[in-house]
Amino acid sequence: MLRYLIRRFMIMIPTLFFTSAIIFTVINLSPTDYFSNYVAELQAQGEKADMSRVEFLKREYGFDKPPVERYFLWVGGLLHGDYGYSFEYQLPVKDVVGDRLYLTILVSFSTILFTWLIAFPIGIYSATHQYSWADYGLTTLGLLGLAIPHFLLALLFMYFANVWFGLSIGGLMDPQYLNASMSWGKVRSVLAHVWIPVLIIGTAGTGAMIRTVRANLLEELQKQYVTTARAKGLHPFRILIKYPLRLAMNFFISDIGSILPSVVSGAELVAIVLSLQTTGPLLIHALQTQDMYLAGSFLMFLATLTIVGVLISDIALAFLDPRIRLQGGAR
Repeated sequence: MLRYLIRRFMIMIPTLFFTSAIIFTVINLSPTDYFSNYVAELQAQGEKADMSRVEFLKREYGFDKPPVERYFLWVGGLLHGDYGYSFEYQLPVKDVVGDRLYLTILVSFSTILFTWLIAFPIGIYSATHQYSWADYGLTTLGLLGLAIPHFLLALLFMYFANVWFGLSIGGLMDPQYLNASMSWGKVRSVLAHVWIPVLIIGTAGTGAMIRTVRANLLEELQKQYVTTARAKGLHPFRILIKYPLRLAMNFFISDIGSILPSVVSGAELVAIVLSLQTTGPLLIHALQTQDMYLAGSFLMFLATLTIVGVLISDIALAFLDPRIRLQGGAR
């Protein structure tokens, strides 16, 4: 195990280096940059840009240097915890992300817990009661959750939350708490609003996970070892928990690599429709405005979470399923 971990960590280093090079290259493929777009936008509005400040920022952050040199300056800053400067918000990247990261983690973790608590019992029940009326009904609900677009659910929830519960339309808190410091009133306002995006985002996730749990568990329940356990007179619940459910969880463990970055990025489309103060819309706006350091640092963070998530899932699968080994044995 130790040798495997060391090897994986050694592989992670060139992987992250290669990923950072791709991110930097893609962001800089555009013939323009943030500064030229900024000046053109001001000129289109009939305003005059402060060219001295623009030239100062270019020199300060290396935009007067070759791309290769700028790349190594950016990567070196990341290694020292310097994520760069957001030109759009005129703040360091870590200050721009700020509370948005905590709100995104709150929404994402709440959505994940909601999905698990709903999907696993329904998926298990559907698999153990195959072709029953309950199975058909629950399957239909899951398909509806997959079929209804997120943005449509977001619009419906915005309307009913305002009409029935009197909540402000959109956002994760009441308007008076947007720029206020943390307080119990702000916490209560966030908790009063967070259930709306959780239900919207979790609907499709729940439907997909119900189908996956049901399919994987049905496959395991039809195998020979389950028939043998039944023939020996073991209790059905013990048969279910001992092996089939445990092996059917492989898909869930292997999905950790995508769960971790989704916790930080959030559901971008729903966040835009509901005007949520999360990091998803922030990333999209940074890409649109070519705010290089904000977009690049955020994408590198997501890439790191993906690689770490894949490593965690591989190790967890080796402990969960005895058929999986971290390395092949000698023949």
